[in-house]
Amino acid sequence: MNDTTPPSIDLIVPARNEETNIVAMLEALPKGYFRHVIVADNGSTDRTADLAREHGATVVHESQPGYGAACQAGLSWIDRLGADDAPDAVAFLDADLADDPAELPRLCEPITDGLADMTIGTRINLAQPGALDPHQKFGNWLACRLIAAATGKRYKDLGPMRALSWQAVEALDMQDRTWGWTVEMQFKAARQKLRVVEMDVPYRKRRSGKSKISGSLMGSAKAGTKIISTIFSLWWADKTRP
Repeated sequence: MNDTTPPSIDLIVPARNEETNIVAMLEALPKGYFRHVIVADNGSTDRTADLAREHGATVVHESQPGYGAACQAGLSWIDRLGADDAPDAVAFLDADLADDPAELPRLCEPITDGLADMTIGTRINLAQPGALDPHQKFGNWLACRLIAAATGKRYKDLGPMRALSWQAVEALDMQDRTWGWTVEMQFKAARQKLRVVEMDVPYRKRRSGKSKISGSLMGSAKAGTKIISTIFSLWWADKTRP
């Protein structure tokens, strides 16, 4: 990338049954900032995919339920463009408008300026009252403490809004297809000593609808169990690697 060529940045939005949010989210994106906006439809039974397509997004479908599966589908679509069309950076944003899309250029800038390999939008300090439930705060705290114990890297949050260089995406070789996606990414980034920058971002209650995780104690418990088991599996793989 030279000084006169704007960076190429793609955005992946995992989404499942977000028809009440998807249009507002797409309209809130910085105009003309992203080369491709890819909505990874994760088996929606509503009009999420149709509305996203009507508002200019590229839609890819992943029928296997799972946050990681949807994110992987978006990355696979980019990968199929070929090495010559690989982006400088890839950003991730949930469709529920809890994170502010206007913050994305700030997260991408350290990547495109060559100052970081990954940035994470950290919600803890600027979350609106009630935006993070007590069990979410505890789960984030516990997961971050476990990653620190295993890798020495201290994170503040597992915030879903994040950006990575394409080289970092390839180096991390992501495998998880469920709710262990973010923790796998951060664990591997720490293990590989990538340059990771955490940036405080505002966080609010989702615009409409019910969260697939925090919307129920059962969903939170399943996600929490998956996150902890992912950390343990990655730690054990490191410990037993010849």
